[in-house]
Amino acid sequence: MIADMTETYARELFDAERSRQPISPITERDSTFYIDDAYAVQLINIERATALGYRVSGKKIGLTSPAMQRQLGVGEPDYGHLFTAMECPGGIVNTDALIQPKIEAELAFCLKKDLRGGSITPADVDDATEYIAAAFEIVDSRVADWRIKLQDTVADNASSGRYVLGQIKIPPKTIDLSCVAMMLYKNEDKGEALMGDGLGSAVMGDPRIAVAWLANKLWDYGVALNAGEVILSGAFSAAPPAKKGDTFRAVFTDFGTVEARFV
Repeated sequence: MIADMTETYARELFDAERSRQPISPITERDSTFYIDDAYAVQLINIERATALGYRVSGKKIGLTSPAMQRQLGVGEPDYGHLFTAMECPGGIVNTDALIQPKIEAELAFCLKKDLRGGSITPADVDDATEYIAAAFEIVDSRVADWRIKLQDTVADNASSGRYVLGQIKIPPKTIDLSCVAMMLYKNEDKGEALMGDGLGSAVMGDPRIAVAWLANKLWDYGVALNAGEVILSGAFSAAPPAKKGDTFRAVFTDFGTVEARFV
């Protein structure tokens, strides 16, 4: 890829998020746009956002489940950054700030120690985690019609949008996360019901494995998982679209319920 195009693509995506006008897929315009280029684009925009005062609150892993990989036509996970401004207190999601949101139910890890070095194991993840909670990630694409390949979503900060954290906080090592079950419901008051279900094993076999993968992947790019950060470990099932007026509820074994209302 031509070096100066990295900055061009980064500016396109940055402006698209603010204007809510999606761009055409980069991969449809540039056959030389590879995964390392995409991560370079992402990091340019993370640096641009932090320079404007946005604070990184964590990281997210995307496309960890076979269902999500099938839905978006990709074959490996990706990662993106979270900002404090992305958290939705009380589960209230402002749709006016989003373009084409979808919602994912997953588990969030809150870290008490850094994870760095490139050889992180699931046991290291346990040792570094203060607690785990249920969560919603609201993904949103700045690429038109979700017409994405892996490079497109990576460049677009892994389609990060917003997130909601549940109230029940469970220490690591106390639950077999691969056996945690989740049921996702939509608009129960309007008669709609189950939208998806899944187990923790859908997330690379165990969400802790996904967090370890992320720590090691990030290290390749000189980025670490830091104490105090929230790590969204990946969806238990495919992500349904969400629009203004929708309400979602995910019920997890052990971790209770997390809710999101789109206004």
